[in-house]
Amino acid sequence: MKLTLRPAERLCYATGALLVVSGLAHLVIFGVDGGPWDGPVSWRKPITFGLSFGLTLIAITWVTSYLRVGTRLRTKLLVVFAADCVVEVGGITLQAWRRVPSHLNMETGFDTAVSMTLAVGGGVLVVLLTVFAVASFRNRPTGPLGMPLALRSGFAILLVALASGAAMIARGVVLTRTGHQDAAYHSTAPLKPLHGVSLHAVLVLPALAWLLSRTSWSERIRQRVMYAAVGCYAAAVLGAGVWAVLTW
Repeated sequence: MKLTLRPAERLCYATGALLVVSGLAHLVIFGVDGGPWDGPVSWRKPITFGLSFGLTLIAITWVTSYLRVGTRLRTKLLVVFAADCVVEVGGITLQAWRRVPSHLNMETGFDTAVSMTLAVGGGVLVVLLTVFAVASFRNRPTGPLGMPLALRSGFAILLVALASGAAMIARGVVLTRTGHQDAAYHSTAPLKPLHGVSLHAVLVLPALAWLLSRTSWSERIRQRVMYAAVGCYAAAVLGAGVWAVLTW
C-alpha cells in the first residue's frame, strides 16, 4: 500500500474504518440485546453490512491505485462510492433500530422511501464497480508479480456478486409488488452465499498477491500460488452458484 495518500483516499479509508466499527458495535449490541440472527428484522444486517461495506470500501480504495485510471476520474468515483456505502449502511442501520425490514419494505411511505433509496444505491454501486472492473481489463494493472491476475480475477468475481445482488433485489421487488411480502423476504436466501463469497475476492486475491511479493519465493512459485488461489476461489464461487440454483 502506498505511504503517501491523497485526501480522497484518506477520506475513503477513514469512512471504511468507521463502517467496520459500526458493524462491530452492532455485534456488541446483538450480544447484549439478543434477538434472532436470521430474518428480515435482525441486528445481523447492520453487523454484516457495516463490516462488508467497510472492508469493500477499503479494498476498492486500495486496489484501484493499481489501475490505469485517470487520477481525477478515480477520485470522483471513489468519493461517490464512499458516499453510497454510507447511505446503504445508514439506511439499513436506521431500519434495524426501528425494528422494521430495510429491504423490500413497502409498508409505509417512509419505509418505501428507505427501501427504494437502498435499491437505487445498489444500482449506483453496480455502475461504479463495473467501471473499475472494465478498467482492470482494458489496461494491464500495475503492481507486483501476480497483482494484475489478482485484480482482474477479483473484479471478474465481483461482477458475479453484483449480478447476484441485483437478482435478489429484482426477485424481491416482483414478489413484493404482487402481494407476496413474506415470500420476498425469504426469496433472497439461496443467493446470499454466492453474493457473500464473490463480494470479497477483490480484497482477498490482491492481498495475497501483495503478501507473496514480500516473500523470498521465486517468481515461478508465487505465480503458481496465485493461479491456485484464483482456481480455489473460483471453485468456491461455482459451488455457491450451484447451491443457489438447487435451492432457488
